[in-house]
Amino acid sequence: MTDSAASWVPLVFIVVTAAATALGGLMLTTREHWDATVLQYCVAVGAGFMLAAAMLQMVPVSARMTEMAPLLVLAGYLLIHLVEHTVVRHFHFGAETHTEHLDVGVPALVGLSIHSFFDGISIASGFLVSPGLGLLLFIAIILHKAPEGFTIASIMLAAGRGRGAAQLSSVLVGLASILGALCVFPLRRFVGEGLALSAGVTLYVAASDLIPEVNRGEARGTALAVFAGVLFYYVTERMLLAFGV
Repeated sequence: MTDSAASWVPLVFIVVTAAATALGGLMLTTREHWDATVLQYCVAVGAGFMLAAAMLQMVPVSARMTEMAPLLVLAGYLLIHLVEHTVVRHFHFGAETHTEHLDVGVPALVGLSIHSFFDGISIASGFLVSPGLGLLLFIAIILHKAPEGFTIASIMLAAGRGRGAAQLSSVLVGLASILGALCVFPLRRFVGEGLALSAGVTLYVAASDLIPEVNRGEARGTALAVFAGVLFYYVTERMLLAFGV
């Protein structure tokens, strides 16, 4: 991949993920009722795919690139844990309608923007390592981007903001992905470190955010959908290898 392509190709994919986040917020605010089960299945598949991508690709690849990988993976995990249990509290991936969420609009926007920022770092770092890794991380991340936009928009509505503010919040969360990617390119010599840090963030989002959300769901099939996400990852990886990507 040429230097020019290495810069523009991942940005195209990251713009798509940002658009998916904004679309999630738009979908929520233009329709009053959504089937929560459908959202739970999307979250479950995304969680399985993300977990597999982090454990089978991001962690081992970053470990080959930097000796600091284990420490940075842990740092990324703990960073999101710190943010979610200090800056942001009591929000989850889904539609928020309860009054106990009235005070978390802006903190939730900050927290989800940090998630999204590292999504951009993950995809950009992946493409700088190899197109195949970049595509795998793109798929892993985009599977939860629309639910992420859905979540921040619903939190804003539950907090008493209008539809415009809800839609804008999903756009801002999406733009954080682009900002994260743009931060990678001037620091591409540290791509291994960025990938390791992002691996920790991805592990937290998948294992500590999304899977507990799946477990709260009433549909029995959502637990199996996590395994479907892992299988989806395996099939995708095999297909990319078969095509020489």
